[in-house]
Amino acid sequence: MKDALRKPEARPAGEPQRSVARRAPRAGRPSGIRAANAQATREAIQRAATRVFARHGFDGGRVEQISKAAKSYDRMIYYYFGSKEGLYLAVLEELYRKFNEAESRLALDLDRPVEALADVVRFVWNYYRHNPEFITLLNTENLHRGRHIAKSPRAGEYSSPAMKLLDRVLERGIALGQFRRTANARDTYLMIAALGYFYLSNRYTLTTFLGERVDTPEAFEHWEAFMVDAVRRAVAPPDELPRAGS
Repeated sequence: MKDALRKPEARPAGEPQRSVARRAPRAGRPSGIRAANAQATREAIQRAATRVFARHGFDGGRVEQISKAAKSYDRMIYYYFGSKEGLYLAVLEELYRKFNEAESRLALDLDRPVEALADVVRFVWNYYRHNPEFITLLNTENLHRGRHIAKSPRAGEYSSPAMKLLDRVLERGIALGQFRRTANARDTYLMIAALGYFYLSNRYTLTTFLGERVDTPEAFEHWEAFMVDAVRRAVAPPDELPRAGS
């Protein structure tokens, strides 16, 4: 009892009193860490899903495959994405977002619209080449008649950057008399996409059909040059087109 009532020992003059209370954690720090961890988990799941869906398609890609590849758990997929379809849609949206982001980094010289148009063609072609999952997953979604991407609230945004980019290039070329006045972004974009997409998505069957490899570096270089020339001719003024028989 005497010990309990003992007065604290006097401290030397000038020595600060020590507090036994612990410092409170900085406000927001735990939630910030949790948010970062949640984002990392979400991104890992989405990356794994991209690989699995690209290899096995929507129907063949299983939730357990994805969670294992992401080193996560099935329940986390449902927590972050709601369903397998929700995850698949997130994968498609991310593919388009990355494409648009890469496209927005294009530095085009609008005072040289012919060269700028060639740069757009080369960009699309090489993006398709170096991002094969883009081609594969678009093939998968077209097999499903686009029913998943149609549910995206941002579906209408995905073509806007490409159309705006081509609009500026074509408008400048028309103003300078280097492109025909009927040239438009929609048709030009469809031509570029078709020439690149068909070649790459069908390169294996084309190799058998044509009896020659169409996926060698030389073949790719040749097709890129053909694409640039074809698109230029499609938008060239009529008086610059070669006449029949010439």
